[in-house]
Amino acid sequence: MSDALHEAPEIPGVTIGISGPARRSLAHRLISLALRMHGARTHYIRPGSRVDVSLLDGLVLSGGTHVHPENFGQQPQVTARYDRRRDATDQRLLKEAEAIGIPVLGICRGAQFINVFHGGSLCQNVTPLRVHTRHRPLLLPLQTVRLVRDSRLGQLMQGPVIGANRIHSQAIKRLGKNLRVVAVDNDLFVQAIENSRGQWLMGVQWHPEYLLYHGGHRRIFGHFVEAARNFKLARLEPESGLATHEITP
Repeated sequence: MSDALHEAPEIPGVTIGISGPARRSLAHRLISLALRMHGARTHYIRPGSRVDVSLLDGLVLSGGTHVHPENFGQQPQVTARYDRRRDATDQRLLKEAEAIGIPVLGICRGAQFINVFHGGSLCQNVTPLRVHTRHRPLLLPLQTVRLVRDSRLGQLMQGPVIGANRIHSQAIKRLGKNLRVVAVDNDLFVQAIENSRGQWLMGVQWHPEYLLYHGGHRRIFGHFVEAARNFKLARLEPESGLATHEITP
């Protein structure tokens, strides 16, 4: 991590919004650290905030409470914590981010919400469905995740298989429109998604902010910040065409 801190590029004016719960946790502070390691500034967005999305260069939807099932046409089937105000805030943020075209990174709940926003659904409790994967939560990268080689994420990780952690009990079920699955675990539960058109968008089911000691997981944040930087430059200099330029890991 110290090498990344010394090598962080200067990206003046790049501001990333981090959407999260009313009270920041260690995970959200680590997300902010990961982004600042790559030269970005961060702005924390609490439920109910009316932040002007057009002032942001990128948006992170972080982990947290379950997405309420009413967002994908179901009633709660498990006992869980929900935050409808946060659901409404993330809905608005995603809608405005898509309209503007700013890059979006979803982590755990954030990846699930991206899928729901695009018309997909969630499995409310995957724990009893696990056969080849552990039932208990894992903070260490002990979960095997298989990547699609030609995906953005696959190129970042520089290999077809990685280790990841797991804290979730919900998972993506029906895939949303204009999304593609780019990673699965050994039970074939979706572990990562990317968009097939539109702005730079990625969702990972695990928590890379807890794995910053691993170069591959750090590169997720670095790649995202670079996408935000290119988007900002494209807004300042539209003829550059950087907003749609694919970044080489």
